Amino acid sequence: MISILITIIFVAGYVAIAFEHSLKLNKAAAALITGVLCWTIYIVQTDNADAINDELLHHLGEIASILFFLLGAMTIVELVDSHNGFEFITQNITTTKKQYLLLIITLLTFFLSALLDNLTTSIVMTSLCAKLLAEKEDRLWFAGMIIIAANAGGVWSILGDVTTTMLWIGGQITALNTIMHLILPSIFACTIPTIIVARRFKGKRFAAIMQPQRTKKERRDGKIILFSGIGFLLFVPIFKTLTHLPPFMGMLLALGLMWIITTIIHKNKEQEVAEKLTVATALQKIDSPSILFFLGILLAVAALQSFGLLKELANFLSSNLKNDYLIGIALGLLSAIVDNVPLVAASQGMYDLSVYPTDHPFWVFLALTTGTGGSAIIIGTAAGVAVMGIEQIDFMWYLKKIGWLALIGFAAGITVFLLQIELLG
Repeated sequence: MISILITIIFVAGYVAIAFEHSLKLNKAAAALITGVLCWTIYIVQTDNADAINDELLHHLGEIASILFFLLGAMTIVELVDSHNGFEFITQNITTTKKQYLLLIITLLTFFLSALLDNLTTSIVMTSLCAKLLAEKEDRLWFAGMIIIAANAGGVWSILGDVTTTMLWIGGQITALNTIMHLILPSIFACTIPTIIVARRFKGKRFAAIMQPQRTKKERRDGKIILFSGIGFLLFVPIFKTLTHLPPFMGMLLALGLMWIITTIIHKNKEQEVAEKLTVATALQKIDSPSILFFLGILLAVAALQSFGLLKELANFLSSNLKNDYLIGIALGLLSAIVDNVPLVAASQGMYDLSVYPTDHPFWVFLALTTGTGGSAIIIGTAAGVAVMGIEQIDFMWYLKKIGWLALIGFAAGITVFLLQIELLG
């Protein structure tokens, strides 16, 4: 009975998020209420409240690591934007054809997400498109493709997606084998939707947003912040590898160093001018409601995981589908609705390495499906949530316009992976 009640609340919250514009209720409010109610029901039905509180704090630690990472990345991007650092990049993109621009953006997103991670890359590339495209509709389509490309690009790198990283740390996959088996499926998962959307923009041109004239010092400061920001973002996965600390620690270090750099380059400016370009001001400008939305939805999913519903779901799939690849596909599709992190965590707990050893096709396939399946719904991945906040994308618009494209890419990636297994073993 309790499990049914928690499920009903989760579904109701999901519906409220989907129809936020019709209800005129911010998605953050719906997510926060859903998260708190799920945990409230969970704790009132038990006699051991202390154990539940310990579980909540454990999940909150994991959630906070994602939120602090997101907070740091968004602030660094906002700093680059406030210093007009993106102008250096936009001025070097000379095409005025929307079709060519889409190809350039998706290509950059795909490979950058493997170097950085899909969350950071999606934030950077969406902010870049806002500087290039004046029309809101164009930016929405480009944002949708950035989500698909970032998630596909993150799959084949152990640093590109949190679930791939989890499987790597857990010993289920290795770096080289993952690249060898997932690079081609990931390319197809990104390329097929890109080709379809590119046809929509065939023959269409855009008038680039006019960039105001800058002084030599302003241009120099913009370049310093741009290259510092990108350099520090690239440093985050290196920091994680060297120290074994979670990624948000590297991101907080990057933010602190950016704070020092901005303080130094603006120390001789008038206080009124300098204050507009500080980290403190950038923190005020970032989309806080989106971070609270992310907090709420992850709390709700954590409640489902702690109550054992996700484990039950994984067991149900295993006992009824009885096929590794069907289970992987089902988990991939579910990751669009329920965050892929607890789904992968449940799978890691279900299947022992003695049954599926390191680099078994099941684990590699799971990395592919849970990484790309979340693109079907905008709140299915951290990248989608971040882009949703930046461009204020409507849930239903994304579902109608982009969701089916993501599913085509999802199917294409799976097909290529299965063909590889069939042909190469």
